[in-house]
Amino acid sequence: MKRIYLIRHCKAEGQEPDAQLTSEGQLQADQLAEYFNGKQIDYIISSPYERAISTIRPLAETLNLTIHKDNRLCERVLSADKIDDWMVKLKESFEELDMKLAGGESSREAMMRGISVIEELLDRREMNIAVVTHGNLLSLLLKYYDHEIGFNDWRKLSNPDVFELALNRKGERRITRIWK
Repeated sequence: MKRIYLIRHCKAEGQEPDAQLTSEGQLQADQLAEYFNGKQIDYIISSPYERAISTIRPLAETLNLTIHKDNRLCERVLSADKIDDWMVKLKESFEELDMKLAGGESSREAMMRGISVIEELLDRREMNIAVVTHGNLLSLLLKYYDHEIGFNDWRKLSNPDVFELALNRKGERRITRIWK
């Protein structure tokens, strides 16, 4: 079984692509590196957003691994417009996967964008892979493998958060939340 560690970035100062980690987030990134030190990570791929890169940088430096950036791991855009009831719309998007707001991406589109990365990782020789992304996309990746995952599960995510996805090409899979 291949182990893919799905990681939500540490606490950040904002949602913009160049948002930095907070001082607490920087400490969390160091804790994350310590946590993963014995898990034999042999490949790292991340959203190119600064908060995601900064989350995994301490581990990459410890293990002397390159951080591979992939735009498909960027956070999902719910809408290009400012919407006052965005939380209501986000909840609806977990129930209606094809719902699409102006300038945004449906849950299904975002999910499949992220899953295309996971599918490619299954073809790689590395067996323990760290994938760093964002909360909404992470919850949609989990939903792909477990249809019961929904809006309330997204709300329960922490910064950072880590799930171990153990899977193989035969379709066997196991999802475990491993960050406490």
